[in-house]
Amino acid sequence: MAALPAMWRLLGMIALICGNLLTSASAEEWAVPDVDALPMDAFGRTVRVGRDLIVNTAATIGPEASDPAKRFSGNGLECQSCHLDAGTKKFGLPLAGVWGLFPQFISRENEVRTLEDRINGCMERSMNGRMLPPDGPEMKAMLTYIRFISAGFPTGRGAEGRGAPLPLPTAASDPKHGEAVFAETCAVCHQADGQGKRWGPEDAAQRHRYQFPPLWGPDSYNDGAGMARPITAANFIRANMPFGTDYAHPVLSAQDAFDVAVFVDSHPRPHRLGNERDFPDRALKPADATYPPFLGPFPPSQHLTGPWQPIQQWQKENADSLRSNSPAPGD
Repeated sequence: MAALPAMWRLLGMIALICGNLLTSASAEEWAVPDVDALPMDAFGRTVRVGRDLIVNTAATIGPEASDPAKRFSGNGLECQSCHLDAGTKKFGLPLAGVWGLFPQFISRENEVRTLEDRINGCMERSMNGRMLPPDGPEMKAMLTYIRFISAGFPTGRGAEGRGAPLPLPTAASDPKHGEAVFAETCAVCHQADGQGKRWGPEDAAQRHRYQFPPLWGPDSYNDGAGMARPITAANFIRANMPFGTDYAHPVLSAQDAFDVAVFVDSHPRPHRLGNERDFPDRALKPADATYPPFLGPFPPSQHLTGPWQPIQQWQKENADSLRSNSPAPGD
Protein backbone atom coordinates (compact mmCIF):
# COMPACT_ATOMS: atom_id res chain seq x y z
CA MET A 1 0.00 0.00 0.00
CA ALA A 2 2.91 2.36 0.59
CA ALA A 3 3.49 2.66 -3.15
CA LEU A 4 0.01 4.01 -3.84
CA PRO A 5 0.56 7.68 -2.84
CA ALA A 6 3.45 7.85 -5.28
CA MET A 7 1.21 6.39 -7.93
CA TRP A 8 -1.43 9.07 -7.36
CA ARG A 9 1.24 11.80 -7.63
CA LEU A 10 2.33 10.22 -10.89
CA LEU A 11 -1.23 10.10 -12.15
CA GLY A 12 -1.61 13.77 -11.33
CA MET A 13 0.90 14.51 -14.08
CA ILE A 14 -1.18 12.77 -16.73
CA ALA A 15 -3.28 15.79 -17.61
CA LEU A 16 -0.13 17.63 -18.71
CA ILE A 17 0.93 14.72 -20.92
CA CYS A 18 -2.53 14.22 -22.35
CA GLY A 19 -2.88 17.87 -23.24
CA ASN A 20 -0.23 17.34 -25.91
CA LEU A 21 -2.00 14.28 -27.25
CA LEU A 22 -5.60 15.43 -27.43
CA THR A 23 -6.94 17.28 -30.40
CA SER A 24 -8.90 20.44 -29.68
CA ALA A 25 -12.49 19.44 -28.97
CA SER A 26 -15.64 20.77 -27.46
CA ALA A 27 -16.87 19.29 -24.20
CA GLU A 28 -19.20 16.88 -25.96
CA GLU A 29 -16.85 15.69 -28.68
CA TRP A 30 -15.27 12.29 -28.23
CA ALA A 31 -11.50 12.65 -28.18
CA VAL A 32 -9.55 9.87 -26.49
CA PRO A 33 -5.77 10.24 -25.97
CA ASP A 34 -3.54 8.03 -28.09
CA VAL A 35 -1.87 5.39 -25.94
CA ASP A 36 0.64 4.57 -28.65
CA ALA A 37 1.86 8.17 -28.69
CA LEU A 38 3.24 7.77 -25.18
CA PRO A 39 6.98 7.20 -24.79
CA MET A 40 8.13 3.76 -23.71
CA ASP A 41 9.04 4.91 -20.22
CA ALA A 42 7.69 3.49 -16.94
CA PHE A 43 4.44 5.41 -17.25
CA GLY A 44 3.90 4.56 -20.90
CA ARG A 45 4.56 0.89 -20.26
CA THR A 46 2.08 0.85 -17.37
CA VAL A 47 -0.64 2.41 -19.54
CA ARG A 48 0.01 -0.17 -22.23
CA VAL A 49 -0.14 -3.01 -19.69
CA GLY A 50 -3.51 -1.69 -18.52
CA ARG A 51 -4.81 -1.67 -22.07
CA ASP A 52 -3.51 -5.20 -22.62
CA LEU A 53 -5.35 -6.44 -19.53
CA ILE A 54 -8.60 -5.01 -20.93
CA VAL A 55 -8.07 -6.27 -24.49
CA ASN A 56 -6.57 -9.69 -23.66
CA THR A 57 -8.10 -10.43 -20.28
CA ALA A 58 -8.39 -14.21 -20.65
CA ALA A 59 -4.72 -14.55 -21.60
CA THR A 60 -3.30 -12.13 -19.05
CA ILE A 61 -5.42 -12.49 -15.90
CA GLY A 62 -7.90 -15.17 -16.93
CA PRO A 63 -8.12 -18.93 -17.51
CA GLU A 64 -5.23 -18.91 -20.00
CA ALA A 65 -2.79 -16.86 -17.91
CA SER A 66 0.54 -18.69 -17.67
CA ASP A 67 0.74 -18.10 -13.91
CA PRO A 68 -2.15 -19.90 -12.14
CA ALA A 69 -1.98 -17.33 -9.32
CA LYS A 70 -2.87 -14.63 -11.86
CA ARG A 71 -6.09 -16.31 -13.07
CA PHE A 72 -8.52 -13.78 -11.62
CA SER A 73 -11.04 -13.76 -14.48
CA GLY A 74 -13.05 -16.95 -14.74
CA ASN A 75 -14.53 -17.09 -18.24
CA GLY A 76 -13.76 -16.55 -21.91
CA LEU A 77 -14.69 -12.87 -22.05
CA GLU A 78 -12.34 -9.94 -22.32
CA CYS A 79 -13.07 -6.67 -20.55
CA GLN A 80 -13.50 -5.18 -24.01
CA SER A 81 -16.23 -7.71 -24.81
CA CYS A 82 -18.48 -5.13 -23.17
CA HIS A 83 -16.20 -2.08 -22.96
CA LEU A 84 -15.67 -1.93 -26.71
CA ASP A 85 -12.41 -0.89 -28.36
CA ALA A 86 -10.54 -1.16 -25.07
CA GLY A 87 -13.13 1.09 -23.44
CA THR A 88 -12.77 3.95 -25.91
CA LYS A 89 -15.90 3.58 -28.07
CA LYS A 90 -18.61 6.18 -27.64
CA PHE A 91 -21.79 4.51 -26.34
CA GLY A 92 -19.86 1.22 -26.17
CA LEU A 93 -19.83 1.18 -22.35
CA PRO A 94 -16.71 3.38 -22.46
CA LEU A 95 -14.09 3.47 -19.74
CA ALA A 96 -12.95 6.82 -21.09
CA GLY A 97 -14.34 9.41 -18.70
CA VAL A 98 -14.95 6.94 -15.88
CA TRP A 99 -12.06 8.27 -13.79
CA GLY A 100 -13.88 11.51 -13.03
CA LEU A 101 -17.05 9.73 -11.85
CA PHE A 102 -15.58 7.94 -8.84
CA PRO A 103 -15.97 7.60 -5.94
CA GLN A 104 -19.74 7.40 -6.40
CA PHE A 105 -22.79 5.89 -4.75
CA ILE A 106 -23.63 2.44 -6.14
CA SER A 107 -27.10 1.19 -5.31
CA ARG A 108 -26.15 -2.46 -5.71
CA GLU A 109 -24.02 -2.20 -2.56
CA ASN A 110 -25.91 0.79 -1.14
CA GLU A 111 -22.69 2.62 -0.42
CA VAL A 112 -20.08 4.89 -1.97
CA ARG A 113 -17.64 2.80 -3.99
CA THR A 114 -14.22 3.50 -5.44
CA LEU A 115 -13.14 2.74 -8.98
CA GLU A 116 -11.15 -0.20 -7.59
CA ASP A 117 -14.37 -1.53 -6.05
CA ARG A 118 -16.18 -1.11 -9.36
CA ILE A 119 -13.49 -2.95 -11.32
CA ASN A 120 -13.61 -5.81 -8.84
CA GLY A 121 -17.39 -5.91 -9.15
CA CYS A 122 -16.87 -6.59 -12.85
CA MET A 123 -14.25 -9.22 -12.07
CA GLU A 124 -16.68 -11.12 -9.85
CA ARG A 125 -19.74 -10.72 -12.08
CA SER A 126 -19.12 -10.03 -15.76
CA MET A 127 -15.87 -12.00 -15.68
CA ASN A 128 -17.26 -14.65 -13.30
CA GLY A 129 -14.00 -14.62 -11.38
CA ARG A 130 -12.41 -13.18 -8.27
CA MET A 131 -11.19 -9.81 -7.10
CA LEU A 132 -7.89 -8.29 -8.10
CA PRO A 133 -5.67 -7.26 -5.17
CA PRO A 134 -6.48 -3.53 -4.83
CA ASP A 135 -2.80 -2.64 -4.44
CA GLY A 136 -1.49 -5.13 -6.99
CA PRO A 137 0.20 -4.40 -10.33
CA GLU A 138 -2.85 -5.39 -12.37
CA MET A 139 -5.14 -2.94 -10.59
CA LYS A 140 -2.48 -0.24 -10.80
CA ALA A 141 -2.15 -0.76 -14.56
CA MET A 142 -5.92 -0.70 -15.15
CA LEU A 143 -6.33 2.47 -13.10
CA THR A 144 -3.45 4.15 -14.91
CA TYR A 145 -4.91 3.26 -18.30
CA ILE A 146 -8.41 4.47 -17.36
CA ARG A 147 -7.02 7.71 -15.95
CA PHE A 148 -5.01 8.30 -19.10
CA ILE A 149 -7.86 7.76 -21.56
CA SER A 150 -10.17 9.89 -19.36
CA ALA A 151 -8.15 13.06 -19.84
CA GLY A 152 -10.26 15.82 -21.36
CA PHE A 153 -13.54 14.33 -20.16
CA PRO A 154 -15.71 16.11 -17.59
CA THR A 155 -15.22 15.45 -13.89
CA GLY A 156 -18.25 14.75 -11.74
CA ARG A 157 -20.68 14.05 -14.56
CA GLY A 158 -20.96 11.51 -17.33
CA ALA A 159 -19.83 12.45 -20.80
CA GLU A 160 -22.44 12.47 -23.56
CA GLY A 161 -21.15 9.15 -24.88
CA ARG A 162 -21.68 7.31 -21.59
CA GLY A 163 -25.20 6.31 -22.54
CA ALA A 164 -28.67 7.30 -23.67
CA PRO A 165 -31.30 4.92 -22.24
CA LEU A 166 -34.00 3.67 -24.56
CA PRO A 167 -37.66 4.28 -23.64
CA LEU A 168 -39.02 1.12 -22.05
CA PRO A 169 -41.58 -0.93 -23.97
CA THR A 170 -45.09 -0.65 -22.58
CA ALA A 171 -45.74 -4.37 -23.11
CA ALA A 172 -43.74 -7.48 -22.35
CA SER A 173 -40.81 -8.13 -24.67
CA ASP A 174 -41.03 -11.27 -26.79
CA PRO A 175 -38.20 -13.80 -26.43
CA LYS A 176 -39.58 -15.85 -29.34
CA HIS A 177 -39.25 -12.88 -31.65
CA GLY A 178 -35.88 -12.21 -30.07
CA GLU A 179 -34.83 -15.74 -31.02
CA ALA A 180 -35.72 -15.02 -34.67
CA VAL A 181 -33.81 -11.72 -34.65
CA PHE A 182 -30.85 -13.46 -33.02
CA ALA A 183 -30.82 -16.17 -35.68
CA GLU A 184 -30.95 -13.61 -38.48
CA THR A 185 -28.60 -10.95 -37.10
CA CYS A 186 -26.48 -12.24 -34.22
CA ALA A 187 -25.80 -15.94 -34.80
CA VAL A 188 -23.34 -15.30 -37.63
CA CYS A 189 -20.89 -14.05 -34.99
CA HIS A 190 -22.04 -15.46 -31.65
CA GLN A 191 -23.12 -18.77 -33.29
CA ALA A 192 -26.56 -20.35 -33.27
CA ASP A 193 -26.00 -21.86 -29.83
CA GLY A 194 -24.83 -18.55 -28.35
CA GLN A 195 -21.51 -20.08 -27.33
CA GLY A 196 -19.38 -17.68 -29.35
CA LYS A 197 -16.77 -18.32 -32.01
CA ARG A 198 -13.35 -19.43 -30.84
CA TRP A 199 -10.16 -18.69 -32.68
CA GLY A 200 -8.84 -21.77 -34.46
CA PRO A 201 -5.33 -23.24 -34.30
CA GLU A 202 -4.40 -21.29 -37.41
CA ASP A 203 -5.01 -18.09 -35.43
CA ALA A 204 -2.58 -18.96 -32.65
CA ALA A 205 -1.19 -15.41 -32.73
CA GLN A 206 -4.49 -14.16 -31.30
CA ARG A 207 -4.17 -13.77 -27.55
CA HIS A 208 -7.86 -13.87 -26.69
CA ARG A 209 -9.88 -17.05 -26.60
CA TYR A 210 -12.85 -15.95 -28.67
CA GLN A 211 -13.19 -14.04 -31.90
CA PHE A 212 -16.79 -13.37 -30.84
CA PRO A 213 -17.73 -13.92 -27.19
CA PRO A 214 -20.26 -16.39 -25.77
CA LEU A 215 -23.53 -14.82 -24.64
CA TRP A 216 -24.65 -17.59 -22.30
CA GLY A 217 -23.36 -20.84 -20.89
CA PRO A 218 -20.34 -21.58 -18.67
CA ASP A 219 -17.87 -19.27 -20.43
CA SER A 220 -20.07 -16.15 -20.32
CA TYR A 221 -21.06 -13.58 -17.69
CA ASN A 222 -22.86 -14.79 -14.58
CA ASP A 223 -26.37 -13.97 -13.40
CA GLY A 224 -25.18 -11.14 -11.16
CA ALA A 225 -23.64 -9.16 -14.05
CA GLY A 226 -25.08 -5.96 -15.44
CA MET A 227 -25.60 -7.60 -18.85
CA ALA A 228 -27.82 -10.19 -17.17
CA ARG A 229 -30.37 -7.39 -16.78
CA PRO A 230 -32.26 -7.08 -20.08
CA ILE A 231 -32.74 -3.29 -19.93
CA THR A 232 -28.97 -2.83 -19.66
CA ALA A 233 -28.36 -5.41 -22.38
CA ALA A 234 -30.94 -3.89 -24.75
CA ASN A 235 -29.35 -0.44 -24.56
CA PHE A 236 -25.94 -1.92 -25.35
CA ILE A 237 -27.29 -4.08 -28.18
CA ARG A 238 -29.14 -1.22 -29.89
CA ALA A 239 -26.12 1.08 -29.83
CA ASN A 240 -23.46 -1.45 -30.84
CA MET A 241 -24.81 -4.62 -32.44
CA PRO A 242 -24.34 -6.23 -34.86
CA PHE A 243 -20.64 -5.61 -34.38
CA GLY A 244 -19.55 -2.40 -36.07
CA THR A 245 -22.84 -0.59 -35.50
CA ASP A 246 -22.61 2.89 -34.04
CA TYR A 247 -25.13 4.70 -31.89
CA ALA A 248 -26.08 7.21 -34.59
CA HIS A 249 -26.89 4.47 -37.13
CA PRO A 250 -28.59 1.57 -35.31
CA VAL A 251 -29.42 -1.57 -37.25
CA LEU A 252 -32.01 -3.00 -34.87
CA SER A 253 -35.18 -1.28 -33.76
CA ALA A 254 -35.55 -0.55 -30.06
CA GLN A 255 -38.12 -3.34 -29.73
CA ASP A 256 -35.86 -5.81 -31.55
CA ALA A 257 -33.08 -4.92 -29.11
CA PHE A 258 -35.31 -5.58 -26.10
CA ASP A 259 -36.57 -8.85 -27.59
CA VAL A 260 -33.02 -10.06 -28.29
CA ALA A 261 -31.87 -9.02 -24.81
CA VAL A 262 -34.72 -10.97 -23.20
CA PHE A 263 -33.94 -13.99 -25.38
CA VAL A 264 -30.23 -13.91 -24.49
CA ASP A 265 -30.83 -13.39 -20.77
CA SER A 266 -33.38 -16.19 -20.61
CA HIS A 267 -30.60 -18.76 -21.10
CA PRO A 268 -28.65 -20.55 -18.34
CA ARG A 269 -25.40 -19.00 -17.20
CA PRO A 270 -23.14 -19.31 -14.14
CA HIS A 271 -24.78 -18.45 -10.83
CA ARG A 272 -23.14 -15.95 -8.52
CA LEU A 273 -23.47 -16.81 -4.86
CA GLY A 274 -24.73 -13.91 -2.76
CA ASN A 275 -26.99 -12.21 -5.32
CA GLU A 276 -29.72 -12.04 -2.69
CA ARG A 277 -27.60 -9.51 -0.78
CA ASP A 278 -27.53 -7.09 -3.72
CA PHE A 279 -29.47 -3.82 -3.40
CA PRO A 280 -29.82 -3.76 0.40
CA ASP A 281 -32.19 -0.82 -0.11
CA ARG A 282 -34.86 -2.87 -1.84
CA ALA A 283 -36.53 0.29 -3.13
CA LEU A 284 -33.51 0.74 -5.41
CA LYS A 285 -33.45 -2.76 -6.87
CA PRO A 286 -33.84 -2.58 -10.68
CA ALA A 287 -37.10 -3.92 -12.01
CA ASP A 288 -35.17 -6.12 -14.48
CA ALA A 289 -33.00 -7.86 -11.89
CA THR A 290 -33.79 -11.48 -12.69
CA TYR A 291 -32.81 -13.06 -9.36
CA PRO A 292 -34.62 -13.14 -6.00
CA PRO A 293 -35.82 -11.66 -3.82
CA PHE A 294 -38.49 -10.53 -6.27
CA LEU A 295 -40.42 -7.53 -5.06
CA GLY A 296 -44.12 -6.80 -5.33
CA PRO A 297 -47.08 -8.76 -6.68
CA PHE A 298 -45.35 -9.65 -9.95
CA PRO A 299 -44.32 -13.05 -11.34
CA PRO A 300 -40.58 -13.65 -11.66
CA SER A 301 -41.01 -13.84 -15.45
CA GLN A 302 -42.07 -10.18 -15.56
CA HIS A 303 -38.70 -9.10 -14.20
CA LEU A 304 -37.16 -10.74 -17.27
CA THR A 305 -39.60 -9.78 -20.01
CA GLY A 306 -41.35 -6.71 -18.61
CA PRO A 307 -43.36 -4.65 -18.76
CA TRP A 308 -41.13 -3.06 -16.16
CA GLN A 309 -43.02 0.19 -15.53
CA PRO A 310 -45.61 -1.43 -13.21
CA ILE A 311 -42.78 -2.86 -11.10
CA GLN A 312 -41.03 0.51 -10.99
CA GLN A 313 -44.25 2.26 -10.02
CA TRP A 314 -44.99 -0.26 -7.27
CA GLN A 315 -41.48 0.20 -5.86
CA LYS A 316 -41.92 3.96 -5.89
CA GLU A 317 -45.26 3.77 -4.10
CA ASN A 318 -43.90 1.32 -1.51
CA ALA A 319 -40.43 2.77 -1.09
CA ASP A 320 -40.79 3.55 2.62
CA SER A 321 -42.02 0.05 3.42
CA LEU A 322 -39.30 -1.55 1.33
CA ARG A 323 -36.61 0.45 3.07
CA SER A 324 -37.92 -0.32 6.54
CA ASN A 325 -37.87 -4.04 5.72
CA SER A 326 -34.50 -4.05 3.93
CA PRO A 327 -31.75 -6.19 5.46
CA ALA A 328 -29.25 -4.54 7.76
CA PRO A 329 -25.72 -4.07 6.37
CA GLY A 330 -23.83 -7.33 6.48
CA ASP A 331 -26.93 -9.54 6.73
